[in-house]
Amino acid sequence: MAAPLTLLLIVAVTVRAALFNSSLAELIAERVEVVSPITAWKRVIEGLALLDLGVSPYSGDVFHETPLIIYLFHFLVDYAEITFILADVITAVALYLTMKDYNKQVFRKQKFALEADRYPMDCLELVRSPAQMFYVPLKVAMFYLLNPFTILSCVAKSTCGLNNAVIALFILATIKGNMLLSSIFLCLATYQSIYPLTLVAPAMLYLMQHQYIPVNPHRSTFWWFVVQYLFMYLGSLLVLTCLSFFLLGSWDYLTSVYGFIVSVPDLTPNIGLFWYFFAEMFEHFRLFFLCVFQINVFFYTVPLSIKLKDHPVFLIFMQLAVISIFKSYPTVGDIALYMAFLPAWSHLNRFLRNIFLVSCVLLACSALFPVLWHLWIYSGSANSNFYYAITLLFNVAQILLVSDYFYAFLRREHHLTYGLYLKRKDGSEATLILK
Repeated sequence: MAAPLTLLLIVAVTVRAALFNSSLAELIAERVEVVSPITAWKRVIEGLALLDLGVSPYSGDVFHETPLIIYLFHFLVDYAEITFILADVITAVALYLTMKDYNKQVFRKQKFALEADRYPMDCLELVRSPAQMFYVPLKVAMFYLLNPFTILSCVAKSTCGLNNAVIALFILATIKGNMLLSSIFLCLATYQSIYPLTLVAPAMLYLMQHQYIPVNPHRSTFWWFVVQYLFMYLGSLLVLTCLSFFLLGSWDYLTSVYGFIVSVPDLTPNIGLFWYFFAEMFEHFRLFFLCVFQINVFFYTVPLSIKLKDHPVFLIFMQLAVISIFKSYPTVGDIALYMAFLPAWSHLNRFLRNIFLVSCVLLACSALFPVLWHLWIYSGSANSNFYYAITLLFNVAQILLVSDYFYAFLRREHHLTYGLYLKRKDGSEATLILK
């Protein structure tokens, strides 16, 4: 598999290098679907200019990335294109290695279940064969590297690509069973954008399974593991926070970065749900609905963790999708990360109900974003309602896509337990309804 992966990396790097040297690079860097007020490269450049003048980059309302990002590019600004291409390569390779290890574990579990006769005879066709799983890691890497959303994000030099690399490394460390690296990379991801905090639950669930610790709150081993992981995670977060303070000499970045993410003061249009709603909001209702919208990202963590406690890798996929849909300043780069996992769930295709419709809607919305933006901003023949309507449809399509995969996953698990062809007591065919 090394040769196909190498060829894929060469093609992906070539495409990005060609676009970096084309006239499209500047146009892509201005697209509101690709960059946000947090991840835009031009804001990083302005932050660097302030830093070079001896002024805090957070003194105005321009720069909202973390201190580590600005100090990273303080040394790498001349190699920015190489840095963003390398970030995509690291993400793809990490996802490739993740799926390779995950497939080995799935195959091992299936083998033990078959030897123990845990699967009903009529559902053996649902069991995944090594031939089906062989190309999954390569497909996952391909879905990430050759996804137009990823390419656009890289060419725009959106710092979202760096966030994706950190999250991919966190997933890889978790799958490898390395608790320390998992907590450190998750800490880095949380430090960048707060929302990856919701990935703590699937990480702990997976590592507990890896160490054969029962997920039982009545066991002392369960709480000892939780304390260990949280200690490493919060300790790393404290170190990063203090390091940022020592680099800047002030705590200004806390309100400029995390306060900006939470309070959503910049209502620049994007592919998210916040901007239009809060632009039309009466000021005295703002705090209430801000809490409602922000809680949305974290609200689903507990019920999903309870339902998918035996399947933490699928839980990670679900949480990444929820983050990309409900975060305050989403970009297409966030969507590209969770969509890269879709080939890993190709065995669910027979149970998907709306995949064709949802795929068409996502493609149509992606094409209509720049059209309606042009009609609104440049031609003046449309208004913000048109653009937000497409944004709503795009997010509804994402919700339907994720819900469909969730339904398909639960249905397959049900069939693996009770059989594929269910019968009533009188012998007639039964209909499965998941509630």
